Amino acid sequence: MTEIWHGLLKAIELIISLDPEVMEIAGRSLRISLTSAFLASLLCIPLASLIHFHQFRGKRILISLIQTFFSLPTVAVGLFVFVLFSRAGPLGGLGLMFTPVVMVLGQMLLITPILLGLTIAALSGVDQMVLDTARSLGASGFQMALAVLREARFAVMAAVIMGFGRAISELGIAIMVGGNIRGFTRVITTAISLETSKGDLELSIALGIILIAIALVINIILNRIQQR
Repeated sequence: MTEIWHGLLKAIELIISLDPEVMEIAGRSLRISLTSAFLASLLCIPLASLIHFHQFRGKRILISLIQTFFSLPTVAVGLFVFVLFSRAGPLGGLGLMFTPVVMVLGQMLLITPILLGLTIAALSGVDQMVLDTARSLGASGFQMALAVLREARFAVMAAVIMGFGRAISELGIAIMVGGNIRGFTRVITTAISLETSKGDLELSIALGIILIAIALVINIILNRIQQR
């Protein structure tokens, strides 16, 4: 118990003193996850709009499949990306393995179903009157889609934030394709796993506190968005 208490005090000291290693790991985690969430949003919001506003055979099955992938294991995504970008894989010649770039791609794959599914749900929740009003005013299909997106903007923002939260807290992809290389691909989750196995509780607890703080901020923002 004394050792844990000492580790907690030391962890708080590392955070307050802005320890360079702690700040570096936390900053890298934020950069990679924010980039993943941003790029996935650029892809998923238009794609979700396309799925929502068009009727085609198998649409319900596709949406059900997307929702099934909400709980996709991170190690499964990590394995897929590893096979794809490993030296013997089809994209191995790009030399992206064990780099932040492939970590971003892996996290994008992980959160894409979440962003797609929640954005489709957000668009489906918009009152039909908005669409009817836009149509009666002579709006084009693109303008009607923009009107619905504008009405659902807070729910779409919540979907993006949830995707970011899923990305920054994952471990499997970061270890399998990032390699946990110090000063290059080491992020909060991989550092916690490594330092705990080494018995370095101070750094592990410090990073754990930062991760919990990020999760708290995400929940506060989500609650504010839901209130809007």
